[in-house]
Amino acid sequence: MAAPRTALLAHLQTWRPYTLWYPGLVGLAGATLAGAHPTTGQLMVAWAAPTLGWVAGHYLGDYYDRDLDALSKPQRPIPSGRLSPRTAVAAGIGCIVAVAALALWANWRAVAVAAAAMAGIVAYSRVLKGRGLPGNLIRGVLTALTVLFGAMAVQPWPPWRALPFALVFLAHDTASNLVGTLRDVDGDREGGYATVPVRRGLRRATHTAAALYLAAVAVACAATGLVPRDTAGYLVLLSAAALCGAGAFGLLLRSPGHLAPALALRAHAVLVAERLVLAAAVVAAGVGAAPALALLTPLLAVSVITQSRMRSRHEFPAPP
Repeated sequence: MAAPRTALLAHLQTWRPYTLWYPGLVGLAGATLAGAHPTTGQLMVAWAAPTLGWVAGHYLGDYYDRDLDALSKPQRPIPSGRLSPRTAVAAGIGCIVAVAALALWANWRAVAVAAAAMAGIVAYSRVLKGRGLPGNLIRGVLTALTVLFGAMAVQPWPPWRALPFALVFLAHDTASNLVGTLRDVDGDREGGYATVPVRRGLRRATHTAAALYLAAVAVACAATGLVPRDTAGYLVLLSAAALCGAGAFGLLLRSPGHLAPALALRAHAVLVAERLVLAAAVVAAGVGAAPALALLTPLLAVSVITQSRMRSRHEFPAPP
């Protein structure tokens, strides 16, 4: 009985439950911007396909990072031996196949978007993660594609008004991913990963991430005129997200040149919650604040609780 439980826990840790709800919510945001009346099946595809793609990215990313994790994060599922590399690859490929099937069922044109996203996941995990800003940028591109995929789950082509919101998530997730590299600079350097903080220092990386985040908020504000339904609800939730982001970057900018890993992790944890609020703001833009809050509240609660219980142990090994 212990072995199946251990294997199940290893898969659950690989999924990162505290991040699992974000891609589906972004997909729904894209669907609500389509301006149509989506069916339940279309909404399920807009949610499920990005979520499965996200999980595929974790499986494949952990597979490609297994040697680096063996040095700095030996407690993670693959280096600890609780999840075999072969199982991780098989699970990742299975998720990719499921994404392709869902895309084909919803809208054959969306298969190209899904294929581009899957190629981006592999490129990020295999090559670009350790190449500095291009790796951070590809993560932003993946979320922008999620917005477009969500819209294409509802109608043949995404509407023009979806493009500025896709740009918001491109800049936002580039910034968020860059913040994620601040918490393990020594491990990345030892493993040969040329991330922005490794190559340019913590101060440059922090300031770059802050500038990208400000750009995301600026584009989101400029896109207010494109909101199809609930402008007030959109602005309220956008303001809440921006306040959370200000809190996260406030932590980072206090001492950007001497940033403790625990503080960097805390700032990124705030952004993990903040991006749910941002995605909910776009959902509110399309369907109203009440449905958006009904979605956001339980997802945010689950994310915060699982993050508080699982994140630190996943990122930092137990002290000797």
